[in-house]
Amino acid sequence: MRSVLSRRARPGPLGVALAATALAAGTLVPLAGTAHAAVACSVTYTTNQWQGGFTANVTLKNEGDALAGWRLTWTFQDGQRIQQAWSSRYTQSGSAVTISNEAWNGNVATGGSVSFGFNASWSGQNRTPTDFAVNGTPCTGANRPPAVSLTAPADNSSHQSGTPITLSASASDTDGTVDRVEFYNGTTLIGTDTTSPYSVAWANAPVGQHSLAARAYDNRGASALSTPIAVTVVGAPTIVASPSSVSVRQGQTATVGIKLATQPTGSVTVAVARSAGSTDLSASPTSLTFSTSDWNTAKNVTVTSANNGGALASATFTATATGHTAASVAVTEISADASDYTQAFLDQYNKIKDPASGYFRDIGGVLVPYHSVETLLVEAPDHGHQTTSEAYSYYVWLEAAYGRITGNWAPFNASWASLEKYIIPSAADQPNAGRHNPSSPATYAPEHPHPSSYPSRLDSSVAVGQDPLAAELKSAYNQDHIYGMHWLLDVDNTLGFGRCGDESDAAPAYINTYQRGSQESVWETIPQPSCDTFAHGGANGYLDLFTGDSQYAKQWKYTNAPDADARAVQIAYMANKWATEQGKGSQVADVVAKATKMGDYLRYAMFDKYFKRVGNCTSPSSCPAGSGKNSAHYLMSWYYAWGGATDSSAGWAWRIGGSANHQGYQNPLAAYALANDPAMKPRSATGQQDWATSLTRQLQFIKWLQAADGGIAGGATNSWNGQYGTPPTGLPTFNGMFYDYRPVWHDPPSNRWFGFQVWGMERVAALYSETGNAQAKDILDKWVPWAIANTDVGTGGDFAVPSDMTWTGTPSASFTSSGTNWPAANPNLRVTVDTQGQDVGVAAALAKTLLHYAARSGNASARTTGEALLDALLENQTAKGIATVETRGDYSRFDDPYVAGGDGTYVPPGWTGTMPNGDPINSSSTFLSIRSFYEDDPDWPKVQAYLDGGPAPTFTYHRFWAQAEIATAFMSHVDLFTP
Repeated sequence: MRSVLSRRARPGPLGVALAATALAAGTLVPLAGTAHAAVACSVTYTTNQWQGGFTANVTLKNEGDALAGWRLTWTFQDGQRIQQAWSSRYTQSGSAVTISNEAWNGNVATGGSVSFGFNASWSGQNRTPTDFAVNGTPCTGANRPPAVSLTAPADNSSHQSGTPITLSASASDTDGTVDRVEFYNGTTLIGTDTTSPYSVAWANAPVGQHSLAARAYDNRGASALSTPIAVTVVGAPTIVASPSSVSVRQGQTATVGIKLATQPTGSVTVAVARSAGSTDLSASPTSLTFSTSDWNTAKNVTVTSANNGGALASATFTATATGHTAASVAVTEISADASDYTQAFLDQYNKIKDPASGYFRDIGGVLVPYHSVETLLVEAPDHGHQTTSEAYSYYVWLEAAYGRITGNWAPFNASWASLEKYIIPSAADQPNAGRHNPSSPATYAPEHPHPSSYPSRLDSSVAVGQDPLAAELKSAYNQDHIYGMHWLLDVDNTLGFGRCGDESDAAPAYINTYQRGSQESVWETIPQPSCDTFAHGGANGYLDLFTGDSQYAKQWKYTNAPDADARAVQIAYMANKWATEQGKGSQVADVVAKATKMGDYLRYAMFDKYFKRVGNCTSPSSCPAGSGKNSAHYLMSWYYAWGGATDSSAGWAWRIGGSANHQGYQNPLAAYALANDPAMKPRSATGQQDWATSLTRQLQFIKWLQAADGGIAGGATNSWNGQYGTPPTGLPTFNGMFYDYRPVWHDPPSNRWFGFQVWGMERVAALYSETGNAQAKDILDKWVPWAIANTDVGTGGDFAVPSDMTWTGTPSASFTSSGTNWPAANPNLRVTVDTQGQDVGVAAALAKTLLHYAARSGNASARTTGEALLDALLENQTAKGIATVETRGDYSRFDDPYVAGGDGTYVPPGWTGTMPNGDPINSSSTFLSIRSFYEDDPDWPKVQAYLDGGPAPTFTYHRFWAQAEIATAFMSHVDLFTP
């Protein structure tokens, strides 16, 4: 199975970046020796393979003395040929391969690791090498860890409180004997057994969910941890119904599974009856009997809709039994001639909205979406139960799609109410916002290429331009604070910052991570509160990790991800259209007005970071301060940000735009809505005209970046390296901004992930299907065949969509906008799809793009491929949504120490502080050491097993954005092709 994920993140005002790449499972090469030898090593070698090619991810762990430079060798068994490598240098002679370190990753401490990867070709077989050696010493040590697995209880099983739970394990050792097996609930030891068959009885297990694992030790001390399993202990006998909501076509049937959560002491009879709603809906059988042996096997109840052609109905059915907590199921009829994709949308929607699935936190009746159901997830956010403005925009989209399908707009309005309450900072969250001085919007601080160059010194000698938006926004809305989403929330207050650093359990809490330049990945970030009151961190909170100043004030700061706000505007436009077609436009009018207001403030993303004049900036001093709108590039930059002092006696505030523009952030449909839809005309004096200019400029920008193959290259910047530096000679420009194939972040290059292609092109395609825009069609006519040619859809749910790409060349010429003039073709700008993967969210976004294009153009291939992707997704069902398995080789970086000039969490020498939970922050910190809460996560044992030398862990993640993307893809087919 192909499975490659590469996701990136949002920046803080000074920096950006993330890379989380997961590769399909491969082979673990045994440990070689111990630290007593001069050189000893282990190698983890994982591959993601497709016909004729593969990507390999290799982690070298130093088990011996510290290495000052390394050379890893092996022999391919099947004639494989390396084509490209990263984070290393390679040579290959025949089947013999030599990989050596880069200048920045040659030093590997005892117990430390270094990772690199490569792309290669294969034919016939693709076996894993067996003769790895470092600096001439074979990595074939004798002390292999034992193998261990839990055999009982069953994964995801439920157990009655007060009844002992038997834990059993199998264990073996190929080069010795098993000494003992320990059984754990999380990190708490339950018991130990020294004799096979290994088992313990867990008495008095507390009510709740638990993660169980077994650790086996061999006779020489090596150990291995089993893959953990989840169990639930219930306090009272409970009936379980799954799903808790179903939709049924009028005149047809649907099924619901009923079972018991725990084993009864005797037979239990469950009665199923309609407890509310229409008699057009009935259920059978009305009685189910469960024994002591089949209690955990779901028995189907069939819900039948009467074939009477009447109005669509709904009902609630309840399953009850004496002494058991009841379970209810909500049933809703849909039209008999509804599309299969209508049913698919409602099934997916019901899974997402089912409280048992875990996509939301319910705070007093207000739903807040998590980034993912699973908590142990490191990618854009550094924890699964954080959330992003991206997730919130998809929440709004999900509910708009529900309104389009059902005509019920209350959930759509509720989603915006949650967005406004929790991810748009309120006036109270932005004290002293009115102290912002448009004539001096912010003090310049250069960005730097590596986190080790921070803190960045503030430099008031560099001239900054004027903020041309502040006065007209204040006039239009009579408020001082910004109406835009902050990009990152700690929904459960896992980090412990609380609201404005108050150390309470207040949640959600505004936080940030990225702050230090283009090379800072998530594994190198230090989480910080958006409101820094010096309650945590060091003497100056976290501020002096990022900026250098003579003194520090308690302050707040927020960062906007413009693509998320633009997506919310886009969705509001579509919701208004759909509701109006249903005669219900008034029901969404309030949200549409608020989305328009958000779009008015989103114009800050159209301006250079420090409001300097756009065009040909090559140094901070020579790049002149802007005035009026000459600091506007009219594109969607990577961010805008704002902040201020918390103390009114030292009141001040600042605002910045963004200089770097990425193709994947552009949203011409949102620009069209704000420029042309009377219902979404901005209230500000120049907002509508700015968005009209932006619509043209965005399309020109995308076309200027289009490769000869069809893909859209990275972007352009007005501030080279984030410091208005001098770019390489000969780079073409877009309105004076220099071409950058990897704008904003470099590890890996920011336009390597295909997801940014489909996010951006879905909006272009939606604009085309809505309006017939000829420029959008011109772009799509080349992009769509390229995307289809690199997409494979098989049978039984097998699919492969582009994942990682490589770019060569540049746009053919500089371009200056003049009305609606159009950039020339780029014969020397090329893109190669290096890998394919099974990212379900990307597949759904690609399907949307193809379907929008097909709906307007009539292109049969686009429709066929889009529908095939939707059908393949439907074959990858889980209980909580649609997902595929991912192998996370990058989780080896949890405990990576900082390496000078390379990877790891950099803390300036001498800087010390503490996280809210007491984790120390110092020059020895790692990603894990300042997030020790991860060691209590139910999924942590399998990561620890990987860190201890086991195979890379696998996960089936349910990301909110991806699950909503899938649901809305089903709805898009209904909207585009159902009469």
